Amino acid sequence: MNKIDVLSKINEGMRAVLAKEDELAGNANDTSAGFEQMRLNYTAGRAYWVEGGPEMAEKADCKVEGPHGDIPVRLYYPVKDRASLANDGETLPAIVYAHGGGFVLGNLDTHDRICRVLASKTGAAVAAVDYRLSPEAKFPVAVQEVACVAKHLHEQGEAYGIDGNRLSFAGDSGGAHLSLAATMYLREELGGSDYVKCLLLFYGWYGLKDSASQRLLGGPWDGLTEAEWQWYKELYAEDTAELETSPYANLFLNDLTRDMPSCYIAAAEYDPLKDDSTALATILEEYGIPHRFEMFEGVIHAFLHYTKMLDEANLALEHGAEHFRQQMGC
Repeated sequence: MNKIDVLSKINEGMRAVLAKEDELAGNANDTSAGFEQMRLNYTAGRAYWVEGGPEMAEKADCKVEGPHGDIPVRLYYPVKDRASLANDGETLPAIVYAHGGGFVLGNLDTHDRICRVLASKTGAAVAAVDYRLSPEAKFPVAVQEVACVAKHLHEQGEAYGIDGNRLSFAGDSGGAHLSLAATMYLREELGGSDYVKCLLLFYGWYGLKDSASQRLLGGPWDGLTEAEWQWYKELYAEDTAELETSPYANLFLNDLTRDMPSCYIAAAEYDPLKDDSTALATILEEYGIPHRFEMFEGVIHAFLHYTKMLDEANLALEHGAEHFRQQMGC
């Protein structure tokens, strides 16, 4: 009730994407199907969008020992494979990528093209984390696993052709949340986060319980009405009250005015989570934390997946890569 008519306002490119989505997977955002069916629908719907894109010099799967068992990780090397890097005595900066999907959906395959595009545009290695999903794993397991992979690469990066002192995080939606949450977890719980130089945050949730954008936006086109967003949170946590009181869920409880990496923050004009990005960018602006904030007009949540058809998706990844290269001196 009282919602903005989003479908009458999105741009033509976004409208074409939604038409293609309907053709591919129908109503894949329908939470009434249950999380297991939604996972199947999500993976099937993303298969088309991950086709094509940049080729990598090497793409390899490995596992990192974590606090809850082994964590699958997929490594992307854009120009030289690990053997060539070792032979030449080189290491690459790396981006630890946390995928979106509301902490319930998604895997290494659903975000494969995004990771390849980021690796290609930044020149960095990308390490995509297949963290444990909810409801099988509950908060803060995903935060701990994303942080664990970064700490492992910091300590053992040379074995992967990676400079462990030049790491960054990136993520979309829930993955953007996990990127910032893992940075805070490293800073406060695991000895420091000085080696995390940059965050690339695409339309994340950072802890707002209510906002104008949550009240006005969200519908079948994105599966993020208030009721649907509550459904995701109930699967993510044993007790949703903890998401309001823990600094690794409500990220605005952290001191964001100190010891922060530079941030690229991308928001979507018709995203219920838009105000989370705006609030984060306002804090960073107020306290002089290096950042770049962009609002992509005419698009909805999750637009980053659609680089095959949508200009805004390609621009967001390009601008995020530009920010990364500037911070890393590449």
